Amino acid sequence: QVQLVESGGGLVQAGGSLRLSCAASGRTFSRYAMGWFRQAPGKEREFVAAISWTDSSTYYADSVKGRFTISRDNAKNTVYLQMNSLKPEDTAVYYCAADTTARSTSTTPYAYNYWGQGTQVTVSS
Repeated sequence: QVQLVESGGGLVQAGGSLRLSCAASGRTFSRYAMGWFRQAPGKEREFVAAISWTDSSTYYADSVKGRFTISRDNAKNTVYLQMNSLKPEDTAVYYCAADTTARSTSTTPYAYNYWGQGTQVTVSS
């Protein structure tokens, strides 16, 4: 069983920055592909960013490319999402997810078998 706990959400003005953290339990975190997804009210959950377990390759949605950065610290069992130049359309609940099956990194939520509880990010205009 893997537990994921997100932190770092909050209210920020447009153009500002936030850093989300996701702390994971489990002894083999280094073998988990990790992803961030978000869900705005009335919308489906969408992919934001992912990082592989093999070589820390990163993947981004077009809407956040160049503004968001995903990274991981295997010694701390933590994955981060640095969000810069935030826009009101980034407002959503952000979820951390883990794929513990050691497959190739996916951008679809169905590939991830563990999820955090979510953290709210609100960007005011």
